[in-house]
Amino acid sequence: MRLRGSAKNLTASKMGRAKDLIVKPISAKDANRIIKRLHYSGKVVQNSSLHFGVFLDGKCGGAMSFGSSFDKRKMLGLVKSTGWNEFIELNRMAFADWLPRFGESRCIGYAIRYIKKHYPQIKWIVSFSDGTQCGDGTIYRASGFSLTGITENNSIIQLSDGRKVAAMTFTKGKHIFKQNGRAGIPKDAVKLPGFQLRYIYFVDPKARDRLTVPILPFFEIDKRGAGMYKGKKRASSETSDTADFQSDKGGATPTDALH
Repeated sequence: MRLRGSAKNLTASKMGRAKDLIVKPISAKDANRIIKRLHYSGKVVQNSSLHFGVFLDGKCGGAMSFGSSFDKRKMLGLVKSTGWNEFIELNRMAFADWLPRFGESRCIGYAIRYIKKHYPQIKWIVSFSDGTQCGDGTIYRASGFSLTGITENNSIIQLSDGRKVAAMTFTKGKHIFKQNGRAGIPKDAVKLPGFQLRYIYFVDPKARDRLTVPILPFFEIDKRGAGMYKGKKRASSETSDTADFQSDKGGATPTDALH
């Protein structure tokens, strides 16, 4: 569709303002308030320890929270010889719709550079994209993350009253749902159709050589029918490897520093 007049100018203006975004550390209290308001789940991760706010014209319109993985011991095995404190998870990220387009990768890029400078022991960052309720990870792909896992959803369930919750809510930390009735999970609960996608960013490029799982080509998302955007299933996730986001080039790496 071709935009005309003011609509075209408005779109161009919104895209151009990504350079005006300011990203800076904020308190857990402020980040949790923003994420509860903007994140599709309405929930925060309690063990998040590093938080960033995203500002435009003095107004906060987003937040990113990093912290330990829930199942940290399992995550350690993804990259051989990783120390207990050498990786971190981006476990919540939420941006308001009024923020500039394409600003997300700039914000993630700033956060990565901040972590690299202030937490030099961090070698890699892991994050997950919820392909059952949200999306297949467009932002991660644009930010230089590598796709390392696509699995059918076994962790998000829907209760009889329509609520969508994590299975671990009922299983004391065991997040895998089984239809034959795991202890604690309501019998009438059903798992949501969809996928969970795992992405890794190598803060230290050398850590890539120690990865114990394959790096998947982005077209694998389409091949497995895992494409989703803003909570809606799509036949094509419009992904490809032609942009070379699986290498250390492109994405967040070369973006200019934010204020």
